[in-house]
Amino acid sequence: MGKVIGIDLGTTNSCVAVVENNAPVIIPSTSGAMTTPSVVAFTKKGERLVGESARRQAVTNPDRTIASVKRHMGTNWHMRIDGTDYKPQTISAMILMQLKKDAEDFLGEPVTEAVITVPAYFNDVQRQATKDAGRIAGLNVKRIVNEPTSAALSYGLNHGEDQKVMVYDLGGGTFDVSIIEIGDGVIEVLSTSGDNHLGGDDFDERIVSWIVSEFKKEHRVDLSKDFAAMQRIKDAAEQAKKELSATDQTQIMLPYLAQVKGEPVHMDLTLTRAQFERLVSDLIDRTEGPVRSALSDAGISPAQLGRVLLVGGSTRIPAVQQKVRFLTGKEPSQNINPDECVAKGAAILGSTLAGTGLVSAGTGKNLLLLDVTPLSLSIETVGGVATRLIERNSTLPVRYSKIFSTAAPYQTAVDIHVLQGERPMARDNKTIGKFKLKGIKPAPAGVPQIEVTFDIDANGILKVSAKDLDTGKQQSITITADDRMSEAEIEQAIADAQNYAGQDEVRVKAVDLLGEAQKLLSQADQAIQAGKKQMDKGLRKQLKNDTAALRRLVVKCRLEKVDEGQLDQIRAAREQLEGTLSQAGR
Repeated sequence: MGKVIGIDLGTTNSCVAVVENNAPVIIPSTSGAMTTPSVVAFTKKGERLVGESARRQAVTNPDRTIASVKRHMGTNWHMRIDGTDYKPQTISAMILMQLKKDAEDFLGEPVTEAVITVPAYFNDVQRQATKDAGRIAGLNVKRIVNEPTSAALSYGLNHGEDQKVMVYDLGGGTFDVSIIEIGDGVIEVLSTSGDNHLGGDDFDERIVSWIVSEFKKEHRVDLSKDFAAMQRIKDAAEQAKKELSATDQTQIMLPYLAQVKGEPVHMDLTLTRAQFERLVSDLIDRTEGPVRSALSDAGISPAQLGRVLLVGGSTRIPAVQQKVRFLTGKEPSQNINPDECVAKGAAILGSTLAGTGLVSAGTGKNLLLLDVTPLSLSIETVGGVATRLIERNSTLPVRYSKIFSTAAPYQTAVDIHVLQGERPMARDNKTIGKFKLKGIKPAPAGVPQIEVTFDIDANGILKVSAKDLDTGKQQSITITADDRMSEAEIEQAIADAQNYAGQDEVRVKAVDLLGEAQKLLSQADQAIQAGKKQMDKGLRKQLKNDTAALRRLVVKCRLEKVDEGQLDQIRAAREQLEGTLSQAGR
């Protein structure tokens, strides 16, 4: 078997590593650098450029250059160039092919297998899209692994002591935080959280906006519609950001940036670190929520952390490091390379999967990796409730089954509606798949036994199946890229659950109460019908009135607008009807 390479497929830069002589090493790019820009370009002559060569020509060829495609994974985004539509998987595959070629040149042998990393908060569709990109590139993707987990794997190899570690991963386009326990050769992810649309690109954009605004103030020229000028500004903004990690101020000089009345206009601006920190302070503050959420889900306090690892180029920003100190009370560890550790961890996992696993320091045991799923998975049940089968932060791989039944009498088919997210009501979560189980043996409501099974593999990719235990009929679905969940939607999943926790609680109570009320109304209708002759006329009239009163409240109740006051009215009407029904039964 050949070598299994580890690939960190990044938003801004990508990196590839392999295990050589029992240690992970970074494979240099064709230009000799340790990382490869995640940029693809098409020249007007039809040539395809990948990496550094694509990045260098972006200024003169902006509308045929694609960067930061990782932010579009799992969506229907595409870019049309020369009559061809390029999807995120296709562009990502081009980057992966370049990394594969670099690895083959380095090793002197063909490479066909890889472990590829993704943000911990990538959903099922995004993971599948990444795996598809690997397949397009000619790679058998042995495992999709979360980036913070991979970084911890790289760190855990060289540190034998048992400890809980926070991985704070702020890259070019995504932010993840994971709490990971390392001990006795086992690396176990306790929790994960994040923001799929927060990273270095957003920091760059703030500097770009500032530059455009300053230039407009000074020269009364709006550069935002000038493609070539904007590409130069973007490059200058990224460079300024990097320089401000080491210096207190930087000079942004761009000669011949525009023309005013036929005369060339040059840019010469000074940006201080303090100004930059003011521009991005709210972005840095956005990392606080996921950090606190991950600690809470892991059930630990910052004081219980043994180490905080910084991953991703954006963690070099001093204000980011200061935020981490404030949130954890700890000095972040400086003994791993934030650009390389994710790829090295992936290479370690690849070596382990190939059967040539490395051993952890101190214990001498083979490393065992236990990862988690980032979001809860549910199916829709009666009343529009999202009934969870797998909770977020469940250890992978995971398989869970639950028995359900029919809601209406003599149903011969049921719709299985698969959801992802943290809200208790189905409509507030994201639909990631639907399928129908047919051939159910006709029976009264509640009699058929339908077993629904969720199966998530080690890559975090989901398969859902439903089986009628009486007839043995079965139907299943593997969630594919046709069932898309956008980055904005997944970002909101946890936040919405927190913001609307009170509202959600009322809705869940309403579903239960309405279900009980409907049963009572059915009993009352039967009693009225059965007691036409023998029931006291006054009691029968009271029973009819109480039934009508409860039915009016139930019909009027709208889950999207329900409040505690309405629920109290329904409870009171239900109690009144129960009392009258009890009298009628004596």
